[in-house]
Amino acid sequence: MITALAGGVGAARFLIGLKHVIKDEFSVIVNTGDDIELYGLHISPDLDIVTYTLSERVNEDKGWGIRDDTFHFLNALKDYGSDTWFCLGDKDLATHFYRTELLRQGFSLSQITNEICDSLGVKVKVLPMTNDKFETRIITPEGEMHFEEYFVKRQFKDKVLGVRFIGSKTAEPAPGVLDAILEAEKIVVCPSNPIVSIGTILSVNQIRESLNRTKAKVVAVSPIVAGAPIKGPADKMLQASGIEVSAYGVAKLYSDFLDEIIIDNKDEAEKERIEKLGINVTVTNTIMKTFEDKVLLAKAVLEI
Repeated sequence: MITALAGGVGAARFLIGLKHVIKDEFSVIVNTGDDIELYGLHISPDLDIVTYTLSERVNEDKGWGIRDDTFHFLNALKDYGSDTWFCLGDKDLATHFYRTELLRQGFSLSQITNEICDSLGVKVKVLPMTNDKFETRIITPEGEMHFEEYFVKRQFKDKVLGVRFIGSKTAEPAPGVLDAILEAEKIVVCPSNPIVSIGTILSVNQIRESLNRTKAKVVAVSPIVAGAPIKGPADKMLQASGIEVSAYGVAKLYSDFLDEIIIDNKDEAEKERIEKLGINVTVTNTIMKTFEDKVLLAKAVLEI
């Protein structure tokens, strides 16, 4: 069994390649630190991106949302003068409405995610990292704010002074998460933000410990290429956390549990330095511009 640790867009691109190679025979532990309540609805951005991608419904141009969605609800809200900075399509809103209704009825986020996956025909086991309250906060010169406000509303333009995880001391792994780690044959850390996508997962009680205990080979794909993230503000967050913005920095951050890291051809010069950490290195193309790129990267992970 293969288990992946995933954030949003970058991870989803990799996972669609993995699905093509090994079909539906893997599990994905997904970040929920981005979850937010807007319009009275519980929104789980990374869970939805992963689920929409695996169900082949995702808007591939954006990497999030549903293909060919409409925005009548949002446009009507704008007419009333509402602040609609978080762009949600009508079909996408139906997902959040359904999730929120079930949460109010007492179902857990894990149970609801299973229901959504079944409804969308997703056979991959998609696991929220926790069912407990967990919120990623970004500290900036303008004040502290929810990650989505920093990332979407403010377009991650603010300097990052720090990152805070609300709930990390009490959040427990969702059912199935620890088993997915301890019973896996291989674990893949997807090319996601090391601080606010993978770092959130690692901060949940027992998860990092389980990664150190598992007998599975743990492989990461670096999201940093030539000293910069493929997408998003990972560089700002690594710097704020005192971590070098490089494939080496990522490898060192995961070094207590990592067996191998895949780095891009542009970072071949980092290979020897990473190997001194006791981590094996594979050098290949990690930039997923085409479907073939996604498949080839998945194959490279599986061949290790």
